[in-house]
Amino acid sequence: MKDIFNRYRSVIRFVVLFMGTYLVLTLLYSWYLHASKGSSYPPDFVTHLVAKQSSLVINGMGYDAMVTPHESQPTMKLYVNGEYLARIIEGCNAVSIIILFIAFVVAFAQKWKKTLLFVLAGSVLIYGVNLIRIAILAIALYKYPQYDAVLHKVVFPGIIYGMVFLLWMIWVKGLKQKKGGKP
Repeated sequence: MKDIFNRYRSVIRFVVLFMGTYLVLTLLYSWYLHASKGSSYPPDFVTHLVAKQSSLVINGMGYDAMVTPHESQPTMKLYVNGEYLARIIEGCNAVSIIILFIAFVVAFAQKWKKTLLFVLAGSVLIYGVNLIRIAILAIALYKYPQYDAVLHKVVFPGIIYGMVFLLWMIWVKGLKQKKGGKP
């Protein structure tokens, strides 16, 4: 058993760090969501902030956007040029994606300062790209409502998950270069 553990030590380390980080952050986020019920920022502060900031981005693109809390659901209603287009739900705030990103980076962590800086920079980048993604999706839905399914379920998730994948590859490549000394 000791031989197997020694042989697969790096794999075991990765799995334990990834799953541990993911579990801890997910539990903290779940606690946050539970604590946010009934807050003055429906559905929760982060989703509310993302909705407001997305509407500002849309306004900056020359459209008249606004968001309002949904009357009966824990969501924000998004309007573009007076037309109700979509609900911004908790899943639109990118926090779950940022948690996944952080868990992967921590699982490959080397030096904590470098890891922390990459996690912070990557999280801010994912958050920003998510705002732009929501804005572009809203405008695309406004102009091309017939493509709702493909835009919302294929193209725009591909943007955010593609960004995370690209950041992961940059992180792993940076670690590999350091170990081997060559690009």
